[in-house]
Amino acid sequence: MANDREAPAHPETADKPRDPITPYAPLNVLKPVAPDVWMVDGPTVRFGPGRGAPFTTRMTVIRVGPDGLLVHSPTLLTPELKVALARIGAVRWVVAPNRIHHIWLEAWLQAFPHAVGYAAHGVRRPVSIAASRLLPLDHGGGYPWDGPVATLPIRGRYMTEVEFFHWPSRTLVLTDLIENFEVHRLASPVMRWLVRLGGVAAPHGGLPLDLRMTFPTRTLRSAVLQMLDWRPERILIAHGRWFEHDGEAELRRVFRWLLR
Repeated sequence: MANDREAPAHPETADKPRDPITPYAPLNVLKPVAPDVWMVDGPTVRFGPGRGAPFTTRMTVIRVGPDGLLVHSPTLLTPELKVALARIGAVRWVVAPNRIHHIWLEAWLQAFPHAVGYAAHGVRRPVSIAASRLLPLDHGGGYPWDGPVATLPIRGRYMTEVEFFHWPSRTLVLTDLIENFEVHRLASPVMRWLVRLGGVAAPHGGLPLDLRMTFPTRTLRSAVLQMLDWRPERILIAHGRWFEHDGEAELRRVFRWLLR
């Protein structure tokens, strides 16, 4: 489920009558998750050959300090969302956490000229963005959000993904490391079959098979043990139903094959 060899098709609004996947409405609005943590469900995108497979999108916003906002995996920025963000703080950092989740990165950096972008390995810098405004996201510390937010890169053969943990709320923020598609939201029988085959069907979603092949076992196990040490209460993910409670138990379930 993590193939970016085909360029992502144009983002399409998820409220069309015949949309192949039911979105998590309302879209493009801040939804409180925990103190200083919000999520935004965005429009549907497609990845893969042909028209690609449909994916819902989700962004996380974390307030750092009195008013600094860390934006993780940016979704579509609407005028209304921009106003809502201004009410809770100032967008200072915009993060593309892996080589797939960068579709709206350029638009956000253009909309917030004082913000700095951080990109995981494999994300190409848009020509319109100066090199000084898009920095590498390739280590576990030394970032402006250090302290309240921990940073954990997981380096893979094909894709590197960077995870985050908000200490005050014990919220773990992942991207594609866990996917949890609700089958009843998928219009296509083929897609429903594929998510079950790939081990990413809710309520027992997990690491997609293609990503399991890209991460070296030792590297992934070390990262999972680090996340377990954090003892997350909840887990936010980019695709599918997120885990509101028992985050540590869900991590153990998803990676039981790795922890034996």
